[in-house]
Amino acid sequence: MTDLTTMAPLAERRQRLFGWGQVLLALYALLFFVFLLMPIVIVVVVSFSSESFIAFPMTGLSLQWYQRIIDYEPFMQSLLVSVEIALLSALAGIGLGVPAAIWAARDRSLLAQAFTNFMLAPISVPAILLGFSLLYMLSAMAFGVSFFALFITHTIVAIPYISRTVLAVYRAIPTDYEEAAAVLGASRLRVFVDVTVPLIKPGVFAGALFAILISLDNLPLSFFFGSATSSTLPVIMLSYMQNQFDPSIAAIATVQMLIALVALAIVNAFYGIDKLTAA
Repeated sequence: MTDLTTMAPLAERRQRLFGWGQVLLALYALLFFVFLLMPIVIVVVVSFSSESFIAFPMTGLSLQWYQRIIDYEPFMQSLLVSVEIALLSALAGIGLGVPAAIWAARDRSLLAQAFTNFMLAPISVPAILLGFSLLYMLSAMAFGVSFFALFITHTIVAIPYISRTVLAVYRAIPTDYEEAAAVLGASRLRVFVDVTVPLIKPGVFAGALFAILISLDNLPLSFFFGSATSSTLPVIMLSYMQNQFDPSIAAIATVQMLIALVALAIVNAFYGIDKLTAA
């Protein structure tokens, strides 16, 4: 009886401590998400300000800064350039990164391991150094500052995101599926199209989505190759802020975030975000 009466209060204390621990953990998680989301929320709210300068809290609401986006031609032109570059570089990254990832996933040689590590170079090297080096190289190849040079640069950055995600997905897939298809008489092309591609699709979609989002937000590389007709939105935003600092910057940033959300919604509608992490 003594042991039971002694253990009962101890169990109650542990239960109370566990309850307080759950409360503190939930509070920490809430504060963490508020800390992450608050700057984004403030940017969106400020974009509707009626003031001629960025101030928070605001004295009134207005859509004038979204009208400013339409009226200021460099904003719209650079936004179209950013979207074009993001989509084209993601497609080129798929064409170059997927075959490389498939080869590296099945080859266990030292060359394949070295190549796998080398594929991380574009995102391991500081962006300023990479952009400076590419500027010299592409200028020597007579591409210079142009849309095509910008496309090549963003493709180089897109390849690691696509190849690494495809590599991770493909390595987790047993070779039995492809071997069974080959035993049943399927050619290598048929095995690739009907077996391999459907299995690695989550990695392709996830990598391409990362590449698009990174491209839309890339400033250091785009800064080296921007011209009057081929500057991306982040470069134009930086140039605009050097001369004036009104809420139109918050408005165009909100539009940029909306594009990213629309891209996620399209992927979710046609494929499903949950499937991007499926093996």
